[in-house]
Formats: sequence, structure tokens, C-alpha cells
Amino acid sequence: MNRMPRRLLAAALATAVILPGAAFAQDAASASSGHAAADAAFVKQASAAGLAEVALGQLGASQGNSADVKQFGQQMVTDHTKANDELKSIASGKNLTVASAPMPADEKAAAALGKKSGDAFDQAFAKKMVADHQKAVALFTKESTSGKDPELKAFATKTLPTLKDHLEMAKKLPGAAASSK
Repeated sequence: MNRMPRRLLAAALATAVILPGAAFAQDAASASSGHAAADAAFVKQASAAGLAEVALGQLGASQGNSADVKQFGQQMVTDHTKANDELKSIASGKNLTVASAPMPADEKAAAALGKKSGDAFDQAFAKKMVADHQKAVALFTKESTSGKDPELKAFATKTLPTLKDHLEMAKKLPGAAASSK
């Protein structure tokens, strides 16, 4: 008769010890998948933005009216291709998917930009570069401060100064001042 309460007590203790541990593990897995989802979203957004900058940079280099726009466009191609390649390498090691094309809104903006020429092109290009780099700086700042994956966080932190430089350069392009008024 004494054995029954002991078995019941042992079962109750085992349940009290195991269940909270299992619940904690489940909470940790949920939190981890939430963090993984945020990092995966960063990879998608950053890679799509990078592809857009390369495409827009090619447009700027070929259709720019001023030497400054042409030079800036070429720098966008060079710098964003390098960053895209690095992000793709990190993402593939983590089984994360990179974007295969710019976001539809960026593709539409590039098509509209491609129809412009002369000073109108330079002004629209400068405006788009300023807006895109403001968004990129915000995206990379968020990942560098609150990203959970150490490698992606380091990539964002390392890339951020270049994006900030691009933003300042874009603000100085011909037509940028006129487009921001």
C-alpha cells in the first residue's frame, strides 16, 4: 500500500520536471524559428535590393547624362555585385534563399527610368538612388543591431558603411537636390 503513493509521487515529480523542460524547448525552438524567419527575410530583401542596385547602376552607367551619374552607376554595379556575391555565399551555407530578381516595384521603376534621357534621367536616377539607399541603410542597420545569425549580422555590419557612403554620394548627384525639394 505504501508503494502506490511512492509511484504516484515519482510519476508526479517526473512529470513536473520533464514537462516544463519540454515546453521550454518548444518555446526556444519557436523563438529560434522566428529569428531564422527574420534573418531569411533580411536575405530575401537585401538580395532583391542588391539586384535592383546592379540593374539601376547599369542604367546609370549607360544612360547617365553627367559623368558623375555614369561613374556612380558603375560603382553601384561593382559594389553591389560584390555584396550580392558575398550574401549569396553566406545564404547558401545556411540553406537560405536569395532573391532571383529585384522586387516588382524596383523593376517597374527601372523600366520607367530607362525611358528617360538627359537631365530628366539624371534627376530621376538620383532620386531613386537616394530613396533606395535610405531603405538599404535602414534594413542593414536593423540586421546589424538585431539580427540573430552572427554571420548575417557581421555581413550587415560590414556592408553598412558602404551603403551610407552610397547614400551620401547619391545626395550629391546632379538633380538630387532638385528631386528632394
